[in-house]
Amino acid sequence: MKPIYIADYNYPLPDERIAKYPLAERDHSKLLVYRDGQVSEDHFYHVGDYITPGSLLIYNNTRVIQARLEFYKTTGARIEVFCLEPLSPHDYQLSLSSTTGCTWKCMVGNAKKWHEDAIELKINNEKLKISLRAYKEQVLGNTFAVRFEWDEENVSFAEILDAAGELPIPPYLNRKTEESDKTTYQTVYSRIKGSVAAPTAGLHFTEKVLEDLRARGIETDEVTLHVGAGTFLPVKTADANEHTMHTEIIAVPRETIAHIQRQLGKIVAVGTTSMRTLESLYFIGCHPENATVSQFEPYEKEYTLSVHDALQAILDYLDKTGQTTLHAETQIMIKPGYAFRIVDQLITNFHQPQSTLLLLVSAFVKGNWKTIYEYALSHDFRFLSYGDSSILTR
Repeated sequence: MKPIYIADYNYPLPDERIAKYPLAERDHSKLLVYRDGQVSEDHFYHVGDYITPGSLLIYNNTRVIQARLEFYKTTGARIEVFCLEPLSPHDYQLSLSSTTGCTWKCMVGNAKKWHEDAIELKINNEKLKISLRAYKEQVLGNTFAVRFEWDEENVSFAEILDAAGELPIPPYLNRKTEESDKTTYQTVYSRIKGSVAAPTAGLHFTEKVLEDLRARGIETDEVTLHVGAGTFLPVKTADANEHTMHTEIIAVPRETIAHIQRQLGKIVAVGTTSMRTLESLYFIGCHPENATVSQFEPYEKEYTLSVHDALQAILDYLDKTGQTTLHAETQIMIKPGYAFRIVDQLITNFHQPQSTLLLLVSAFVKGNWKTIYEYALSHDFRFLSYGDSSILTR
């Protein structure tokens, strides 16, 4: 496999260019427009001007959970437990709705201070009065399997997180979570709880923008990919091919897959999470009985199956097995040299230097990412999660 030197995907990003807070009006962010190698700019509320008429816009409907829990020992030692993804029950909705206990893969801050069997958090606020116990069950590399238990049987784990958890804003904001983040760090269409990071390309959308798109005949649909903390993992290897991609769980309704199949050639992905989900569908269609996509699967052989037929294979498999939604896992790495099969336009923010997300953007614009980022840096665009947006056409 040809090396991809991550040092080639670096650029200067001064701290003052990182947006620490969003604009007061979401859709007033700047919009960089890239088409046919040319760059221009506008405001996001005009995004419909740059979407191909008759397109299908796909967004990620995941909702960020208040995944950080703070426990304090009698000694005063603080132990932070950051819930990353459910282990038992493995399904997000089953785990969050559990009223008897659940086990999550967690990052644990100050783990060396956690010696006893259980640590306890007494929740006593206007939302809930309950005692939550956490048990460190197993070491999972740099994370832990943590079992949560509580006595009140009519209380779900989702309610506990809502009452006592903290919304995990990105670490590069270098500030504490504020009350306003509970609203501004969610998309207006978020509804399926599970992410520990927002699909930030969607933060620019408002109901007014969505209404404008519908008035233009641009249809919308949704997928679910719960964003994990792995999205912030830097590439630490000199060759990006040696970086291990994180695995994320996706869910795509049958009718959405059929909708995509009808609109092929005019698919717009809102964000890299939607992109990863949509592009993964092709490879799942090549083996629908095995709903997983490995990191380098797109590069391991020549694929001759048409996109239409790959999507049809998923539809047929769902019908055969009586399922209404495709549930799958993807570890796909979209990097320079990737052949895009489903997505024609991408709406995305500006990503960190030397990140897998920047590799994805480079792949989409055929290596022309520097032109885009140099324009953004020289024209006062705001970067990262709360920053400005772009619409890219391949």
